[in-house]
Amino acid sequence: MAATRLYTMKQVCEEVGLPYETLKFYCNEGLVPNVKRDRNNRRVFDEHDVGWVGSLTCLKRCGMSIKEMRAYLDLCLQGEPSIPERKEMLAAKRAELVAKLAEVQDSIDYLDWKQGFYDDVLAGRTPYVSNLLPDA
Repeated sequence: MAATRLYTMKQVCEEVGLPYETLKFYCNEGLVPNVKRDRNNRRVFDEHDVGWVGSLTCLKRCGMSIKEMRAYLDLCLQGEPSIPERKEMLAAKRAELVAKLAEVQDSIDYLDWKQGFYDDVLAGRTPYVSNLLPDA
């Protein structure tokens, strides 16, 4: 039987692109269950732990709060029967992200329009008009 590879906190952070302090915080908050310790009482992680920490990283990027991440973890620990609830959580978070994406796209569209307007003014194709300055 092959020995299970164990990773240090630093190695996990490098693997998933997470700051050391964040991983330590997640562990202290109980977001990484079943953390093991080496003979020097330092945290060590197996492949499953590394995969879960990667998932936490993604959930955080998706905008989940620590409270939401904890609730999601609690559901995951219940196993397969909690999948419908987990799907609902993820669908709600996805809907929030889609709304934010639309908001960002509106902002990009405005900036593109404004840049085009300025280009046209500078090229002499359009007279300059401002909502901030009185009509000349």
